[in-house]
Amino acid sequence: MEITKRIEELREEMVESLKKFISINSVNPAFGGPGEKEKADWLEGLLRDFGFEVDRCDVRDDRGIWRSNIVAKIPGKNREKTLWIVTHIDTVPPGDLSLWETDPFVPVVKDGKVYGRGAEDNGGSMIASIYAGKALIDLGITPEYNFGLALVADEEAGSEYGIQYLIEKGLFSPEDMFLVPDAGNEKGDFIEIAEKSILWFKVMVNGKQGHASRPQTTENALRKGAHLITEIDEALHRKYSDRDELFDEPLSTFEPTRAEKTVDNVNTVPGRFVFYFDCRVLPRYNLDEVLSIVKSILDGRGAELEVVVKQPAPEPTPPDSELVAKLSSALGSLRGLEAKVGGIGGGTCAAFFRKKGWPAVVWSTIDGTAHQPNEYRRISHMVEDAKVFALLGIER
Repeated sequence: MEITKRIEELREEMVESLKKFISINSVNPAFGGPGEKEKADWLEGLLRDFGFEVDRCDVRDDRGIWRSNIVAKIPGKNREKTLWIVTHIDTVPPGDLSLWETDPFVPVVKDGKVYGRGAEDNGGSMIASIYAGKALIDLGITPEYNFGLALVADEEAGSEYGIQYLIEKGLFSPEDMFLVPDAGNEKGDFIEIAEKSILWFKVMVNGKQGHASRPQTTENALRKGAHLITEIDEALHRKYSDRDELFDEPLSTFEPTRAEKTVDNVNTVPGRFVFYFDCRVLPRYNLDEVLSIVKSILDGRGAELEVVVKQPAPEPTPPDSELVAKLSSALGSLRGLEAKVGGIGGGTCAAFFRKKGWPAVVWSTIDGTAHQPNEYRRISHMVEDAKVFALLGIER
């Protein structure tokens, strides 16, 4: 096909654009980063140079930081309907730098992969979607529907200033189709139609600070917190143990993920300890009930509970929906694959479309290195995914 040949010709340019994406730090401000604006400025210029119709939808967050969203389109034969490909500009922090073999913000190409923070999550898919559109423009092909790209902010911390903001602005239609390439597998035959509920909570444990040589005069908040982490972990796993084979991780998960700094010196007993849990809960369970169990454990223990993120799972996308059928057909014709549908524990922008009752699917071809040290995107996956995106744009 002419379109797949053009995308092959753009391979090296795609690699260079992914390297540029990685080189601009866009760590979410919720995690101490600068946010999306600098990277969005570069992306906007790239899209305009390629011939997309481009709009910026920036908004200030509660820190006063500009959060940048970009909406780009190629007008289609049917102007009343849009195929949207939704990717996110922000990234998580690199984490422990000693675990990285290279600087996370200095991209490295090695063994057919591009390494760096954001390479897989979500830069590779974003670049693939942009170059799918560029190939259509270069060949003078008018897509069947509007070919739309939404490059959004804040996905890693709840999407308040990203896809939720764009939905509230009324930029999407119930007649549109929504593809979110933010999860997948190595083969590329998995189409995600469901996500678990997400619950992040924070526990603040109070004690009494003092000299470590006289522990009888103190109350060690770190020790109290360690016991509470274990109790919460065991109680939640025991209570919510059902399996649902629709999901690639069929169990609810409850992970203690973060602890805030206590004291600077070894010989002081900390009087305060703060820790966090990330819970991915099967849709059959009620998040308020999960929180009630945590509260019962903390009751009378000198600890406070704060909900950070609470997102009950929306209804799944029907497996026979239009975009599932189109994507399955494209994977069959391009790769000879028979696609399967299922659910994931990760949270994506698709959940916010589903909450509106709009079917959305999540798909990409990835090795699963998101949030890890030495994150990478395989170049062949990025290029082949661009071909799928382009084919979706021209299929009736």
